[in-house]
Amino acid sequence: IKFLEKHWRFLCNDIRTGTIDSQITDQSVREAVMKILKPEPQLADFIEAECSKDSWQGIITRLWPNTKYVDVIVTGTMSQYIPTLDYYTNGLPLVCTMYASSECYFGVNLNPLCKPSEVSYTLIPTMAYFEFLPVQRNNGVNSSISVPNTLNEKEQQELVDLVDVKLGQEYELVVTTYSGLYRYRVGDVLRVAGFKNNAPQFNFICRKNVVLCIDSDKTDEVELQNAVKNAVNHFLPFDATLAEYTSYADTSTIPGHYVLYWELSLNGTTPIPPSVFEDCCLTIEESLNSVYRQGRVCDKSIGPLEIKIVEPGTFDKLMDYAISLGASINQYKTPRCVKFAPIVELLNSRAVSSFFSPKCPKWFPGHKQWINMN
Repeated sequence: IKFLEKHWRFLCNDIRTGTIDSQITDQSVREAVMKILKPEPQLADFIEAECSKDSWQGIITRLWPNTKYVDVIVTGTMSQYIPTLDYYTNGLPLVCTMYASSECYFGVNLNPLCKPSEVSYTLIPTMAYFEFLPVQRNNGVNSSISVPNTLNEKEQQELVDLVDVKLGQEYELVVTTYSGLYRYRVGDVLRVAGFKNNAPQFNFICRKNVVLCIDSDKTDEVELQNAVKNAVNHFLPFDATLAEYTSYADTSTIPGHYVLYWELSLNGTTPIPPSVFEDCCLTIEESLNSVYRQGRVCDKSIGPLEIKIVEPGTFDKLMDYAISLGASINQYKTPRCVKFAPIVELLNSRAVSSFFSPKCPKWFPGHKQWINMN
């Protein structure tokens, strides 16, 4: 949809004239399209009339009125796109059909028309040999900062077979595949949501190795996503939405602090005052776990959270850069936490404004947590 927003005028011209714009340079593509392309002025006029309207709300059903549903991933941090998808589709069903990765296919959603928040996957045992490593959480976040792809001896003894998982328990998925991966840690955290007959069904929770950490705090992508979701409610009066975001644990300052890079989609004409962004910073901090808030309030080991607003198109540039380094465009997802210095430099170079949390979040000494420093 974003691509269509940028290029619909070229599309209309090509359809109206039956030609292909000179920007399309791949000869095989040009030849394939020219075999079926013919001048259709009425269709071009229709697309132009819809795309030139002030609002793109419901654009999918306006351009493709026979659309029945959208096949899309809306689990984990992808849930942030649900409001945007609802806006463009006029509330069409968002169907999340399967669970897969580059390692292998895992399972299917047996109730594809369910609400995005209720999506669960039934693993198909013939796709691979599945094992599960119980995940222990402290304050709701994962106990490890990074996940190696191999298991140590203690972890191998803790593995649970597919038939032995427990309802409500969270596990890290481990696979042995036909292509030769042996007890490979996929890095996904799943929660047992129920059973279909005797087959367990799983909610996708998060990627285990996405963690922000300054001191003894640990913030995983689920907690960060929920905090961001709470904060963007401040944009509702201004008809603005969060298009993309990522985060960075900046330890170049003393004390270190969290930095969030936000790319906004501004539909309204009323400018967003700085105080609203400061409120967003504080709301995020209020939504994080007590260990983080203790570091901010009591230990002073964590500095005020910072939000940097970046130029439109910044995350497209980030994707282009990742693909130039060899990332698969088919597998690419916006990283929710960045550490690679060139990526941080790219984001900083496109920052247009910066805002800090105006005060410390709430934290009460009576709730002090004993932290496992191992």
